[in-house]
Amino acid sequence: MDAKLNTSYDPSIVLTIDKFLSLPANSPIWYGESIDNYTGINLSNSDQKLKWVAIKGGAEDWAIYAGFTYHTYEDIARGGDKVVMEKNIRKLVPCDDEVYSRYRF
Repeated sequence: MDAKLNTSYDPSIVLTIDKFLSLPANSPIWYGESIDNYTGINLSNSDQKLKWVAIKGGAEDWAIYAGFTYHTYEDIARGGDKVVMEKNIRKLVPCDDEVYSRYRF
């Protein structure tokens, strides 16, 4: 899976609405790995490493999905657990308020 903004996730890059709108629909924005605890993605506080992928949808919306590291990014994009807490969403994909408002819960 090719990341559309960068292949090595860099949390210092902020996803602006202009960058977001220039990305093709139904494609990955970013992907990476994070620890499942309060310092990372924090889905179930398992302290395991998880993979995550942010996908731009077909309606100028987007979402982040996460799963165990033995799954491929493609599998996680199709059937992973959706990240729903704003703090975790913005931690994984730093974005401006307009991009955040397009997050698909």
